Amino acid sequence: MRKLLNTLYIMTETCYVTLDGENIVIQDGEKTLGRFPLHTLENIICFTYKGASPALMGACAERKIGMSFFSPRGAFLARVVGKEYGNVLLRKEQYRISDDGDRGILYARNMIFGKVFNCRWSIERTLRDHAYRVDAEKLKQVSDALYETLPKIDSALKADELRGMEGKAAEQYFSIFNELILNQKEDFEFTTRSRRPPLDKINALLSFAYTVLAGDCANALSSVGLDPYVGFMHGDRPGRKSLALDLMEELRPVLADRLILTLINTKVLQAAHFEAQKDGAVLLNEDGRKVFLSAWQNHKKETITHPYLKEKMEWGLVPYVQALLLARTIRGDVEEYPPFLWK
Repeated sequence: MRKLLNTLYIMTETCYVTLDGENIVIQDGEKTLGRFPLHTLENIICFTYKGASPALMGACAERKIGMSFFSPRGAFLARVVGKEYGNVLLRKEQYRISDDGDRGILYARNMIFGKVFNCRWSIERTLRDHAYRVDAEKLKQVSDALYETLPKIDSALKADELRGMEGKAAEQYFSIFNELILNQKEDFEFTTRSRRPPLDKINALLSFAYTVLAGDCANALSSVGLDPYVGFMHGDRPGRKSLALDLMEELRPVLADRLILTLINTKVLQAAHFEAQKDGAVLLNEDGRKVFLSAWQNHKKETITHPYLKEKMEWGLVPYVQALLLARTIRGDVEEYPPFLWK
């Protein structure tokens, strides 16, 4: 089992990160803001303009430390990729499955099954814990609709058919997402999913959280020898981490959405953590990003029992475990990819 180490988030927009011996050094002009031993890190995520030294990027690639670059507003820019690790036969088999619709659908539908299952679980949990504070009948109707969709997903034979069912399920799920917000409703009203750009605070949080989760999934896939850019559900597109987007589908409701709801309902995130842009976009400000990423890291350290392996582990290990299960399925060691089905 891979040990979960720390992720270092660099938030100051004017920082430059460099290598000094076996340490990463964070500099802002002539001032040193921090120094961390590389061996204590698993991921480095930079929300900066100035970037990093080639020596540091090379050291991260050599040590298989994930290093990703984002704009200060959270848009993905680049990821450091070093030598390919893992069996080349595994990646070749991945490419063959991706090109074969009849084989690829077997993986894609299990991932989407996991997504819809976990969306329904999130609704059911709210019904169980807060039925008196929500429109229980409305939530139950959507929960039942998602339940009825699961066997249809499980029997889908074509990617377009699966995408249609996934899109409808997502629309149903987000139609009641506002009901899951129990506090600060005047500041965090959600009507519909908007992505580019996010047009309200909830969409800003969803987009930011999904970006971070996609990065974690891409690093996890690379660590087991898979190509994060070649997927089974999401098609090929230059620069798109299609397999990472596939893998994160089943994890969105439980790793991202539930954390967002918790941060709002417990008033950890508030309206002051957001700012509106001239084009109508709503984004997390610097303080908001710091609050969210701190909560994200703390959440990743919480312990769960993996529903398939029945082993205790930290939440942050789940993308790596799912990537490993996916690799084993592609190799033929596991008969069918087991999605993460949380209860």
